[in-house]
Amino acid sequence: MKLGLDSQVALVTGGGQGVGRQICIELAREGARVVVNDLFPERAQAVAREIEAQGGQALAAPADITQADQVQGLVDAAMRHFDAPVQILVNNAGIIPERREKGGRTPAFVDMPVADWAKIVNLNVYGTFHCCHAVLPGMVTAKRGRIVNIISEAGRIGEANMAVYSGAKAAIAGFAKALAREHGRHAITVNSIALGAVSHEGIKDGPLHPDATIQNNELLAKMVNLYPISKGVGRLSRPDDVSGLVAFLASERALFITGQTIGASGGFAMI
Repeated sequence: MKLGLDSQVALVTGGGQGVGRQICIELAREGARVVVNDLFPERAQAVAREIEAQGGQALAAPADITQADQVQGLVDAAMRHFDAPVQILVNNAGIIPERREKGGRTPAFVDMPVADWAKIVNLNVYGTFHCCHAVLPGMVTAKRGRIVNIISEAGRIGEANMAVYSGAKAAIAGFAKALAREHGRHAITVNSIALGAVSHEGIKDGPLHPDATIQNNELLAKMVNLYPISKGVGRLSRPDDVSGLVAFLASERALFITGQTIGASGGFAMI
């Protein structure tokens, strides 16, 4: 399906691996010129080269999106490189709590150091704020823009031992609704996609490793029971289960979808 993204400039944060990488590739296949952001330069550069090898256009733009000046710098670099403002923003970069307890569990809120709160909030919330703030002026001038936030079902239903993360993702969903109301008059849509557990190449081991199966990983065999579709297909979601929805929301076909949070978690949450 061609979605009419030809020549539009798309910025994807956290685009160096996993869901972000696949979103970059999907948007490029639809004709977008992709700005691949990642904290690690080598990751951004590898994905940009991958897109170019497939005949697409890409710019590697490493930056720490928790720093407003670095975000403005990468948006300015995209303008110089492509001679056009960012028209599609995908806020994908995020971080979950570190698994420090025995058994690999994340700590309960009462046991989590304040410094760990800051890491989660700075990237998930302020990173999103900084990126939106940097690209919105260009979208307002053009009277066209698409913002898609990748959040988590934890932000919609809450998840034990992930209180700060749940709160951060819920904040983004509320922020998106407010932006959608503010900028609808500029023909800018703002939506969020809520994910569950996603298996991808950036995970080194455990049930989310791409080679894990319900036959060889006991924890994965238990996890699939949390997701109605996973029970049917015998696996968790993968990046390409998400990227097509992002491309659709970035297109004109989704013009009248705004201020929404759409679950793409295989039915983990049905609200």
